[in-house]
Amino acid sequence: MNFGGPEIVSTYGESGIVIVPVPYDETSTWMKGSDKGPDAILEASPNLEFYDIETGTEVWKRGIFTASPVTEKRSPELLVKAVRERAVSLLNDLKFPVFIGGNHTVSIGAVKAFAAHCQNLTVLQLDAHADLRQVYNGSPYNHACVMARIRELLPVVQVGIRSMSAEELPHADMSRIFPAHKLYGNRELYGKALSLLSENVYVTIDLDVLDPSIMPSTGTPEPGGPEYYELMHFLREVAFKRNVVGFDVVELCPLSSNKAPDFVAAKIIYQLLSYIFAPKDDSCMNP
Repeated sequence: MNFGGPEIVSTYGESGIVIVPVPYDETSTWMKGSDKGPDAILEASPNLEFYDIETGTEVWKRGIFTASPVTEKRSPELLVKAVRERAVSLLNDLKFPVFIGGNHTVSIGAVKAFAAHCQNLTVLQLDAHADLRQVYNGSPYNHACVMARIRELLPVVQVGIRSMSAEELPHADMSRIFPAHKLYGNRELYGKALSLLSENVYVTIDLDVLDPSIMPSTGTPEPGGPEYYELMHFLREVAFKRNVVGFDVVELCPLSSNKAPDFVAAKIIYQLLSYIFAPKDDSCMNP
């Protein structure tokens, strides 16, 4: 199964973009099912239109290859190692990697690879949860600890946060956290978040950043998140004003009764790729 279906099939060698499914759910702590997220996104993706009306581009022409999944499940430590190794291989081959999870533990391995590969790099987290616990359910690699591990590697900017435990507060840099309730009242804060990003940016998108009215298919939904265009227009600004070097989309927990969120996740991936690879000037933006 490949992203986009038969319409955009390309070989690894001719593709500039590589999608890597990581069906990992072992550290999830409430609703299980994020291991089914990658397949749900891939199944929904052929229903996209591959001309992007917003940028006036067809990013699929750069070649989008769907790699074999990372299937390591024996431990979160081994999963992190396996994702890191896959990311290193892609970066060495000059590919643009997109990891689709699976739960948020997936992101740690990818960021480890980028931290060693890129200079002047910041991680932008879009998420309902701070994920700054040092250890959770006995593991420092639990999905609730992902940003604690990433902060050990790189500076981070956290956007859309609306859930945090008291034990996370000592580890939280509130000058780099942009809570959803403040963004709702002052959209200019998105610009401040952007100003804190360095030249190169890795983006990690936990789908529960969106309000559950749009994205009910997550393991830990939180009310009060941004709607689709609020999120995507911020990402458009990031992609146009910074160099996005890779990204992941995680925590889709698909529902058999509602396929719309699967399509939303696929659309986010394709739309963000369209922003990243569009010409970096306003002339390509269709109002």
